[in-house]
Amino acid sequence: MTEQAARKPFLYVVVCAAGIAADVSKLITAAQERDWETGVIATPVAMNGFFDTAAVEAQTGRPIRSAWRTPAEPRPFPAPDAVVVAPATFNTVNKWAAGIADTLALGTLCEAAGLGVPIAVLPCVADALAAHPAYRDSLERLRGMGVRFGEPYTGEPSDDGARPEFGWERALDLLERG
Repeated sequence: MTEQAARKPFLYVVVCAAGIAADVSKLITAAQERDWETGVIATPVAMNGFFDTAAVEAQTGRPIRSAWRTPAEPRPFPAPDAVVVAPATFNTVNKWAAGIADTLALGTLCEAAGLGVPIAVLPCVADALAAHPAYRDSLERLRGMGVRFGEPYTGEPSDDGARPEFGWERALDLLERG
């Protein structure tokens, strides 16, 4: 058996700065239960307290990537077999659709889309921002590129004050359907 055939598929988890990111370990656990190796790439703002970076590094066994590496540095992750963006913010979705690669997370998403790597996105965007025409255009452009989107999540509490669950595993279901 070749090394390529023996290794588990590798999933990049791109984490953006939204409050729900605190629970990203749920996605990592679900991915690992489905036999994925995982590596996390976070937006620079997400690294500023939006999730427990030490716990995520312990869970994945890999450092979280947020900054570009130099050409002399080895690649810390293998090439992705798939990518999940969760939570995906208004800013990240719009910049990605426009081809802006000013962070490692965005550069990774632009490149993965260009390589045809399967990508699933769980948006976490307030209704007011989701109504913006640029956001709607961005979703259309990314869908046209084959990006798979889960149901939008606003995080707004229901009438009883409870916040709905964020469907972390839905991202993995979206990858499996294609």
